[in-house]
Parts: sequence; C-alpha cells; structure tokens
Amino acid sequence: LTNSQKIVIDEISQDLNSENQMIRLLQGDVGSGKTVVALSAIIQTIYSGYQAAIMVPTSILANQHYNNIINLLKNTNISICILTSKDKGKSRIDKLKDISTGKSNLVIGTHSLIQDDVSFDSIGTVVIDEQHRFGVLQRLAFSNKGKKPNILVLSATPIPRTLALAAYGNMDESRITEKPIGRLPITTTSLTLSKEKKLIERLKIKLNKNEKAYWVCPLIEESEELDLKAAIERFNNLNKIFKSKVLLLHGQLKEKEKEEIMKKFQNEDFKILVSTTVIEVGIDIKEATTIIIEHAERFGLAQLHQLRGRVGRGNFQSTCILLHKDEIGENAKKRLQTMKKTNNGFEIAEKDLESKGDPLE
Repeated sequence: LTNSQKIVIDEISQDLNSENQMIRLLQGDVGSGKTVVALSAIIQTIYSGYQAAIMVPTSILANQHYNNIINLLKNTNISICILTSKDKGKSRIDKLKDISTGKSNLVIGTHSLIQDDVSFDSIGTVVIDEQHRFGVLQRLAFSNKGKKPNILVLSATPIPRTLALAAYGNMDESRITEKPIGRLPITTTSLTLSKEKKLIERLKIKLNKNEKAYWVCPLIEESEELDLKAAIERFNNLNKIFKSKVLLLHGQLKEKEKEEIMKKFQNEDFKILVSTTVIEVGIDIKEATTIIIEHAERFGLAQLHQLRGRVGRGNFQSTCILLHKDEIGENAKKRLQTMKKTNNGFEIAEKDLESKGDPLE
C-alpha cells in the first residue's frame, strides 16, 4: 500500500468504529488504488457482523469488480454475490433470498441494489463507485434499506475543493494522492489528424508486441446517432488495415453485448477497441497501453483525463495520443497543453475550474 492509502484506511476505520454514520467522499486519481481501500472498509464491516454492498453504474463494471474481488478475497470465508438487471426468474429469487437472510456478506451490483424487492439482513457499509454517475436520491436510497449504513463514495473525477464543499458539504473528504509503486506515468502527446497515416504505422509496431489499444471516437454535437456513425466509419477503416483484429463498442448496445465485447477484447486476440465515450468509466485491461482520442479538441479536461486513465493500469509504459484538427481555438490548445504537462487529476480539476470560471466567486 502507498502511504496515502494507509492514511485513508485509518480515517475510514476510525469512522467505522465511531458512534456516528460515516458519509465520506474518497477522491483518488484513476489507478490510485481506491478499490483496495474500499475493500478494507468492507472487510472490517463484514468481520463486525454486518453486510456490505458496492454499487456501480454499469454491469461491465459490476462484473469487473466481482472478478477482481473474488480473486482478492479467495482465502477468506466471505460470501460474495453479484446482482444486475441481467438476473431474472429463479436466479434473482435465489440471490434476493441470500441477501435478505445475510447468507451473502458482500453484494456487488448496479442500481438493481436499490430496487424495492432487495432487502438486506444487516447492511453496515455501502460503497458507491464512480459517484458522478448517480443522483443524490440514488445515493441516499440505501438509508431506507437499513439503519443508516455507512456510506463511502468513490470518485476518480477529482473535484476542486471549492466545488467539493458546495456539492458534498455534508461529507468528510479523503484523498489518495499517490500512485502504486511501479506504475509509470502515462506519456501524452498531441498529433494533427493530417498525420494519421504515420500514427497507424507507429501503432502497428506497438500492437506487434502483444499490446492492445483503445481508439475513442469524437463527440459530435451531443448526438448519439452521429457519434455512432463516426465510430462505425473508424471501425471499418481500421478493420481493413488490422485484418479483423478490431472490435466496436458503443452506447446503443445492450449491457450483455457490451460485456461480451469487453471479454473478447480482454481474452482473445483482438488488438484495437474502437469506442464512443462509453469506456470512460472504470474499464481495467492491463494489456491496453495506448489510447487514441480522436478530435480531442472537442472534449473537456475532466473527460480527457478520465479517458486517459483507461491505460497505464499495468507496469508497462503507456501512451495517450490526442488527435486534433490542424486549426484549433485557444481554449482547446490550452486544454491539450494541460493534458501533456500533467497526469495529476487534482491539478487538472483546478485548471478545468479556472477555464470555466469559479461559480462560487
């Protein structure tokens, strides 16, 4: 553990041992080790005789947490269950019974966890991951499911202090400010779209070394239809070059299809995942070492930083390439400069606020 993680684990542990309900926001950059910290709170809760839950925004993320945590807790007697909208009929009834009788100590799931038919035997701590995807009411829904469980909210999209106070004034705040030992900083470069051919040649060399890449397609005037069209065009173009080693992921696919594509990308010999911004949240594939963000000038700083965090998850050198058109405005130039200059999410959040003007001033 990093020193930063140890300090935060202590803060949370003190909260759990106190008489009061914990409501704590844990901010930490992408890949800083928030899940392990949350897990320490979960273990403390379960070994004190209570249940714990982790709520995440998508079933891809729920499955990812489930597989990672089962592996981390395999030498314990903790019983883990996953509940998503995919669970229907008998499978759902059986899982609901295990949750309501306390047979399942840890329940991982999507907002399925706050549906009316889910009742816990003794819910002690709830971890809410990628909190910016949930509304306040969804975060509070657990208070109706138990005797005010402890709530630990995780965020990888750092929020400037002034805004954190305004949005989460009733929460204590912890920050993980270091990265795990051995993680190399991601190299960020920018490139004009006119140099795309050169980029593809460089990419071929990287992918021959058994590495994988994400290619994120541009945001087009908030229109999912047009976003999808751009992604399909890019997919067809790359698929010809890379001989059917390319997959396509977008928001209009069903959750089950998204999961299958992610599994293929992770476990089979596919080299590139072309995607709209649906990969922004939480995807963790160690072999993915390159992310190309097309028309990076259209993205905000926070989103560029979130997307960049999809690589650099293992111990290999990773690269983020910001592809942009030849002529871009001053603000876009500044955003790309900031991305190249720093990997620190807290610094990026402050810069993002500067560029928009502080709403509290």
